[in-house]
Amino acid sequence: MDIEVITGSIQEQKAQAVVVNLFEGIEEPGGATGALDKAVGGQIRDLIAGGDFKGQRNEIAVLYPGEAIPARRVIVVGLGKPEKFSAEIARQAAASAAQKARDLGVTHLHTVVHGAGSAGLSPGLGAQAVAEGTILGLYRFRELKTQEEEGEKKPELEALTLVEFDPERKAVLEAGARAGQILADSACLARDLSNRPANVATPSHMAEVARKIAEEADLDCQVLDKAEMEALGMQLLLSVNQGGGEPARFIVLEHNAGCDDLPAIALVGKGITFDTGGISIKPSQGMERMKGDMSGGAVVLAALRAVGLLGLPLRVVGLVPVTENMPDAFATKPGDVFGSLKGLTVEIINTDAEGRLILADALTYAGEFKPSAIFDIATLTGSRIVALGDYAAAVMGDEALIEQLRTAGEASWERVWPLPLFEEYGEQIKSDVADVKNVGGRSGGAITAGFFLSKFVPEDIPWVHIDIAGLEFIEKTRSYIPKGATGFGTRLLVELLRHWEA
Repeated sequence: MDIEVITGSIQEQKAQAVVVNLFEGIEEPGGATGALDKAVGGQIRDLIAGGDFKGQRNEIAVLYPGEAIPARRVIVVGLGKPEKFSAEIARQAAASAAQKARDLGVTHLHTVVHGAGSAGLSPGLGAQAVAEGTILGLYRFRELKTQEEEGEKKPELEALTLVEFDPERKAVLEAGARAGQILADSACLARDLSNRPANVATPSHMAEVARKIAEEADLDCQVLDKAEMEALGMQLLLSVNQGGGEPARFIVLEHNAGCDDLPAIALVGKGITFDTGGISIKPSQGMERMKGDMSGGAVVLAALRAVGLLGLPLRVVGLVPVTENMPDAFATKPGDVFGSLKGLTVEIINTDAEGRLILADALTYAGEFKPSAIFDIATLTGSRIVALGDYAAAVMGDEALIEQLRTAGEASWERVWPLPLFEEYGEQIKSDVADVKNVGGRSGGAITAGFFLSKFVPEDIPWVHIDIAGLEFIEKTRSYIPKGATGFGTRLLVELLRHWEA
């Protein structure tokens, strides 16, 4: 999408449609909305007086001003109660307006920056929220369709113009809009990867996408093959790959590689491109969603793209172990024991608990980069869904890092909530024949999975595990998150890194 910022008055724009806003409970519009209302002879006040528009969150009204102003349409979007306004409400408002504009066949939309006036949102953050909400809200996965459904035949919204009255704020708005576009485009990339079926988004495809990201965002890229992983001793990762399918890949993306004077952070993402459960095979119902078991890896690739394009003053490493988990005569069996890059031996109790195995070797490998912090993100356990439902990822590990993540989660609205890693949980994953076993039973399943991972983190490096199981897909559209893959975690991680506290 083409996004620009211009200076001027919204009511003076010659446009297919212009967007203004209104808070709930306001009877006399002010600011840009008030100026436009005067220009159109009080049509917005008439809507309010007639009870046809209350300003409730994401409420939409469309006016046709005739010759009163140069714009063909006026879209009024509700912002809800003023005391509850935030950047998240601005994102939602932008998405609602953009979706309505697309329904009307608008290809170029002009808008005010929601909340950057009397609502107190900083101009840069307001512009970022409008760009994010617009792009995220318009997302549709259509790359594999050959026939369009009736509702999809309208042209796409191709351009967005942010209209700002004060020329002195233009540069700040441009920077904010650029950041919002990078964040949203990156999250949409993660959505694309998760939405793609497993016969398309294979390990080799993920590696090729990583190479393209590296070229686009000026990152270093290395893809380890099976022989290189064997030489390193990544037995856990390769044990998951034994059941056939494509050979495993281990993707390494690095921003500011070699800049040892910068703080280094490692991001590790689970990349199971399809999970049958292996020998511990899953039920067939709903198994098609296991194409998204690489969503953590998709998020790490997308986050590295954003980090590179934003030019963050950090050294950031993205590590994505990628493989299918398939059953055949060579597949790992329950009861098998494997070594690991860390040197610990692991008894495999359940081959459907494979994500933690590939992450274990990747977490150990992260130590090679001597990072000051490590974050892993994964669709790891159904227990997370039981514990926290549909709106928050589970996090475990270093408490100071968790607090930074919670702050980033509130800002990005990809929220997280901590679970404990008490030593007692380690009792559940003790093995009689190896150093540790890969599952500890149903009780506290998300926590025992995190405890398992903690054993493979290099010593003295702060670490946090982010479990996004169940958050990678939604069944019903939610504001700027259309049905399907969400890209959850992309904006969370980038927000964390943009405001990194060493």
